[in-house]
Amino acid sequence: MEKFMVFVRYKAVLLTVVLFLTSVVSAQETTPKPEATPKKEEKKSQNTDITKNATAEQVAESAILIYGFPGGRQVLSQIRKTTLERGKISIINAEGVSEQVNYQRWVIRADTLDKEKIRFEQDFPNAKYSLIYNGEKVFGLFNDSVFAPREDAVKTFQNQIWHGLEAVLRYKENESKIEIGGREKMNGVDYYFLDVTDKQNRKTRFYVSARSFRVMMLDYESEGIKYRRKFHDYNYAQGTLVAYRSVLLANNKKVEELEVGTITFGQKVDSAMFQDSTVVF
Repeated sequence: MEKFMVFVRYKAVLLTVVLFLTSVVSAQETTPKPEATPKKEEKKSQNTDITKNATAEQVAESAILIYGFPGGRQVLSQIRKTTLERGKISIINAEGVSEQVNYQRWVIRADTLDKEKIRFEQDFPNAKYSLIYNGEKVFGLFNDSVFAPREDAVKTFQNQIWHGLEAVLRYKENESKIEIGGREKMNGVDYYFLDVTDKQNRKTRFYVSARSFRVMMLDYESEGIKYRRKFHDYNYAQGTLVAYRSVLLANNKKVEELEVGTITFGQKVDSAMFQDSTVVF
């Protein structure tokens, strides 16, 4: 019964997106003169092929609608005021050795992504190591002692923020530029290539499924390295869509695999967790 309800809900989502795209495209078209009205056969052909010429905004807004079904960004803003996420992360070093640790992530949502408060904590056998972004800068905690993290660690942490799903889900709030980079089938999946460039000129390419409007992977480049993050195991949590597993590749080599165990939204998160009053740089 549960599988049937998921199937029904999924079909309803797809129907909503199709109706959304159709209404947007129709609104943008000018009304033709009576003598220039196309034949019925031509109208049918255009309607069945309508998503082929979708704009960047239509693709982005359809994705937002899916991730915050059925209200889109309004639902995401209301539900995800705070985030508490727990899971496991496997980190593969240069020698190919994998180390798995538990992690926790706390988020206090802001109007724009650059004002967000984010704490990412990794629980090693003998220590807890956290990186914190307080809406202004990044600092670290090691066994409750504050320190200035290495530049490469900061860069990796920042890439998780600026080159993540929130970059496309909140492109309007962040005043980012969006463009369609093409449409292509890869391994049997039909993708829109949606390029998002923020105000700091950080560019991320999102591969949006033309069928489900989910982001299946993203690309970005940092320090001369080409990264690709793939998203798997999508499911709804408190009415919003979450990828419960992701894999990060660097120059086509797997360097990280993250698996979400539990994720909850809207719970109280103590803002003191993000304070850096004791930091001395």
